[in-house]
Parts: sequence; structure tokens; C-alpha cells
Amino acid sequence: MTDSGSKPEPPETPAAERSLPTQPSASPSESRPGAAPAKDPLRGSRASGIWVAVVALVVLLILLSIFILQNTQPVEVTYFGAEAEAPLAAALLIAVAAGLLIAVVAGSLRILQLRRRVRHEQKR
Repeated sequence: MTDSGSKPEPPETPAAERSLPTQPSASPSESRPGAAPAKDPLRGSRASGIWVAVVALVVLLILLSIFILQNTQPVEVTYFGAEAEAPLAAALLIAVAAGLLIAVVAGSLRILQLRRRVRHEQKR
């Protein structure tokens, strides 16, 4: 359906005019197939990645220090019948470290399992 208020379509342009590029020509590196794209001067580098990691680590250490300073009251910790008294922050940090260690071991075992599977499939 067409409505009476629609604009008429522009007349078709000749084939010679249609083949002309409408955009500015690409740079030489873009026009060659398989050429590497120009490097972005603002792209991330290894040094900038390390800098971000250092800043994140400093922020984490500041937050951890505040946590430790605010949670110094002693608590009784019992583990497999062994009893001890430790500051709350230390007990929680040890629990977190143990949990992270378990996660790292489980993740590493899974990565090794997948690498073996990939090597086995590549040999076929």
C-alpha cells in the first residue's frame, strides 16, 4: 500500500555513476588484502595492564587493611576438634585463603584435563 503523502522515489542513476566510490579512498594498508591494520596509539599495552593491576592491588590492600583494623575482637575457632582463639579478621582471611586454594586446585585440575583432551584429539 502506498499513501498519498509519501515522497516519490528518486530516478535511477546511470550505471557509470553508481560505480564511483561515495566515500574517501581507504589508506594503503586498508586497501591491501591481508595487510595488518594500523596500530591504535591508545590501545592497551603490557605496561598499562600492569599499571591497572598495581592500582587494583593497592585498592584491595587498602580495603583489606581497613577490614583487619575493624575486626580485631578475638573469636574461638574449632576445626576437627582443635580449638584456638584468633582475631576475627585473621580467622576470616584464613578461611577465604583456604577457599581460594581449593578453587585454584580444582580449576587447575580441570585445565590440565582439558589440555590432555585437546592433545589427544590433535594426535588423531
